[in-house]
Amino acid sequence: MTFVEHILDLRDFIEASPSSFHAARETGKRLAAAGFTQLGEKAQWPTHGKFFVIRDGAIIAWIVPENATATTGYNILGAHTDSPSFKLKPKPTTGRFGWLQAGVEIYGGPLINSWLDRELQFAGRLVDLDGTETLVATGALLRFPQLAIHLDRSSNDGLKLDKQQHMNPIWGQGNPSDEDLLGLLADRAGVDAATIGGYDIVVADTQPGQVFGANGEFFAAGRMDNLTSVHAGVVALIAAAEGALEAGSGAVIPVLAAFDHEEIGSGSRSGACGPILEDVLTRVSDGLGATQSERRRAFAASLCISADAGHAVHPNYSERHDPANLPVLNGGPLLKINANQRYATDGVGAAIWAGLCATAGSPYQEFVSNNNVPCGSTIGPLTATRLGIRTLDVGTPLLSMHSARELCGTADPFHLARIARTFFAEPIKSFS
Repeated sequence: MTFVEHILDLRDFIEASPSSFHAARETGKRLAAAGFTQLGEKAQWPTHGKFFVIRDGAIIAWIVPENATATTGYNILGAHTDSPSFKLKPKPTTGRFGWLQAGVEIYGGPLINSWLDRELQFAGRLVDLDGTETLVATGALLRFPQLAIHLDRSSNDGLKLDKQQHMNPIWGQGNPSDEDLLGLLADRAGVDAATIGGYDIVVADTQPGQVFGANGEFFAAGRMDNLTSVHAGVVALIAAAEGALEAGSGAVIPVLAAFDHEEIGSGSRSGACGPILEDVLTRVSDGLGATQSERRRAFAASLCISADAGHAVHPNYSERHDPANLPVLNGGPLLKINANQRYATDGVGAAIWAGLCATAGSPYQEFVSNNNVPCGSTIGPLTATRLGIRTLDVGTPLLSMHSARELCGTADPFHLARIARTFFAEPIKSFS
């Protein structure tokens, strides 16, 4: 796959993944088409083969080769399926003055003004009273309309949006007492509104991803934080699967771990603070006959690459970046470093990453924050703390992170996938 083919496939992946639940489902669909088997968490799991499990909006996929033993280590690529947005509240049908509006709550840390004046959709899951889950994506349905400049002459001097008063999207005209937004969602999903017992619905952009720039060097789309990493992981795992089950292949168990709820702290049953990854790794090791001691040895032989988005230097705000570390688009994925371990990379991890990039023939760049600008964090420190597995943080450089529509270089996601494919192929031998 060339970098052009990769970016177009990423565009299709993002379009099919307007919510974390859709992202997990689309990832599973691609894995199943490549011969992976979906497993239920209540079922007995087979030992060797290509498998995945979906828990809510998270998906874990792995390959157990024939020569894997009780102490075989895991090469894990961690990512997340959620993005900053707005989530539908209870009693969501609101409105006044003839407008139908929706009650929504801020999810994570979106760049709120970027969501104004866009044709948006609702996407997520509806849950029947019997527990049946149905995914829904409405297509263009709603909009956060901005106040005209004629009614606020100071808006260009500093736009301030009240999250409760101003961020109530319109989705139609009528009387809220006569309309039912949930009924509309149920109709779009093809289910009976009377049977809906719960829902997890977010707002998502509807504009397709677009390649642009003087030489086609830019790509813009929603949810690239962090679907660039999820997509790179599934592309790499499918590519790695071709020879991974052969007895002569390197003894390593490649794993793609795409968690949910990273943007709100990862504290959930499907988040990185939850037990999902440990549950899967423990069951896989147990299936290989591991004792508790052997399982800990397997974890000690493991490595996790936490792949999330990072910041490219902004030409209009370069003072917000570290003056000696100024990553650019199409310069390669970022190795993310923070002295206070907001990113999990240490010197050993940096050396491992440099070796992987050299083997893959891909460039990389280093990112560190300006001392006056607080650093964000990722699933990396959480995974390292929870499991004791050595972890490093990397990611695709972006502009407009947490905007409704983010920007990356067309070559960087391809290089991330190529490095991930190298990572999945062989055990890491350069640390004790």
